[in-house]
Amino acid sequence: MAVNRDKPDRWKRDIELSVDTYNDWFMGFAPEAYRTTRIQTTKDVEATLKSTNNLTNIGIELLRAEPSVLPSLRMSTCPPLAVDRLIGLAGVSANLVRGMESDRKLPPRMPRREVDRDLEKIGKIIGKMIDPDIFVWLARGDDPLEAELWRAATIVADRLCGTVANPIIRNAQEKRQLAAIGDWLTSLGYENRPAGEGETYDKMRPGTYSYRLNVPVELDGSARTVNIPIDAVVMPKASKAGDLPLLIEAKSAGDFTNVNKRRKEEAAKMHQLRRTYGDHVRFILFLCGYFDSGYLGYEAAEGIDWVWEHRIDDLAEFGL
Repeated sequence: MAVNRDKPDRWKRDIELSVDTYNDWFMGFAPEAYRTTRIQTTKDVEATLKSTNNLTNIGIELLRAEPSVLPSLRMSTCPPLAVDRLIGLAGVSANLVRGMESDRKLPPRMPRREVDRDLEKIGKIIGKMIDPDIFVWLARGDDPLEAELWRAATIVADRLCGTVANPIIRNAQEKRQLAAIGDWLTSLGYENRPAGEGETYDKMRPGTYSYRLNVPVELDGSARTVNIPIDAVVMPKASKAGDLPLLIEAKSAGDFTNVNKRRKEEAAKMHQLRRTYGDHVRFILFLCGYFDSGYLGYEAAEGIDWVWEHRIDDLAEFGL
């Protein structure tokens, strides 16, 4: 039975209310989430300045010992360097740079000679392009004042946060959405079972729920399976042996542009789930923000239903 996907007559009003809900949250909480991240990022940049002796030592030994300093160094140049731009300018291994960025470590299988060669190139590029208007002490050839260090650290931190602002906001919103689902379920007597305690989608007891639980699905034209993470998995209280839980994907958006680029992700998940578990699988979206009628129509055509955060009690219509 459909809950919202078959009622296009109320989509327009729901879209308006969803946008208002998102904007109210953004104005009240998103700046705080950003500020919290900025404070920590500033501390990270200060640590980078200390480890590099205030940017006077960006050599192989430093980069090998502390690969995590690379993001701060990229944002210390004029102009700031994107990951791909640094790879191209320095002529170094993309695997090396991306490992330093995402994993904060060097590729373990890359030969040491090649690592040292590329680290030297990276150090030279960063050294040539250090922003003299931020790190004013370098031109003077003396030690920076405390105020100069603080100013430089905050500028670089702002640059770093600017490159990850959307993920910061998206992560904060996702946490809030999952908390809203959890609070609603708890109020009905459901028990939260942490995924890390051995909980699996097919062994859940009625009246329980878990966050970010892996569900195995079959790949196209292959006997292989892969795990796909589901934001919230709920086993209704009235479930019987062999019943599948309700799978909920939390989605938020701060503008209408990006949602239509992302809508195929949910459809692909639904196809994989149906191929593996049949048409009776239940996969829904929990929406907050800028989701227009084009997005909703696409998901409805794929057989995907949804619940709006501003009308969270609609979850009850899915048997909860």
